[in-house]
Amino acid sequence: MTHADLIARAERWLLKTKGCGFVLTELASYAGEIPDAIGWQHTHSHLVECKVTRADFLSDAKKRFRHYPEQGMGNYRWYMCPPDVIREADLPFRWGLTWVFPKSIKIVRKPVGFFGQRVAANERYLFYSALRRVHLRGDLKKIFEHKR
Repeated sequence: MTHADLIARAERWLLKTKGCGFVLTELASYAGEIPDAIGWQHTHSHLVECKVTRADFLSDAKKRFRHYPEQGMGNYRWYMCPPDVIREADLPFRWGLTWVFPKSIKIVRKPVGFFGQRVAANERYLFYSALRRVHLRGDLKKIFEHKR
């Protein structure tokens, strides 16, 4: 299973299982963090970090956003990986864990929510970046069209 495979599974999982209205994957912004997948469900967000190897997970722990969680994104934060790459005992405080199998995704631990103005501000940077790209491509007016 590749990192790209996991990101595609995370996107589908957020849309179908978590009920997110839309999902962004690997989008860089002024916030600095590049979430593998982040989706919004009404008033809150789910961030998913995909890890194919244990070494990648251990390296992730060195990121500034992991040392200062209030600077990260996602009201609910998940790691997604193949079975046993990450164990529940390895998880940072408040993070959830899912294991990906060929035909299913198992929730190993549910996350505890992160809330606060900083999380919302970082997500606004991401929204700004996404909408700016739509605007620069001349497609911004399409968001006002009603689906029939």
